[in-house]
Amino acid sequence: MTISLSQTCLPVCAAMLGHLGHLLDKARTDAQARGFDVNVHITERLAPDMLPFKNQIFIACDVVKNGIARVAGMEAPKYDDSESTIEDLQARIHKTLAWLATVPASAIDGREEQSFTFPVGKTGSHTMRGQDYVTMWILPNMYFHITTAYNLLRSSGVPVGKRDYLMGANQP
Repeated sequence: MTISLSQTCLPVCAAMLGHLGHLLDKARTDAQARGFDVNVHITERLAPDMLPFKNQIFIACDVVKNGIARVAGMEAPKYDDSESTIEDLQARIHKTLAWLATVPASAIDGREEQSFTFPVGKTGSHTMRGQDYVTMWILPNMYFHITTAYNLLRSSGVPVGKRDYLMGANQP
């Protein structure tokens, strides 16, 4: 059985961003139960030299929308990175999911061997063929930033677990 490039990325990205939204819902519920402002999570970090929680959400969304758009030959939506509340971050996730739902599989399939050059860091770039770009750059980056957001919430006492990360609101 062959799996197409669109099958490799579109449902996976949609599911994981949905699970990320679920993690933010759990953070909101936890903050209400414990009587504090959920927005304290916005600036949390695990180490002084890492980007804060909000940036993990920014990048998880951006790597999906920018990467998928590049492979599909589409223009990605532009976000101004001004989100400053959990509610704002939820809206960013929902905007990204809504855009992702508009990407036709036909725009991605067949581009496995095409070369894509993309920015790396502030000044660099890298070129990879489509299949490698999706499986070794877009997906791992998305997972990294969602995992980091999960770990930040978990380290702050939000009751999230592996099921929340892997299944989001789709838990039995």
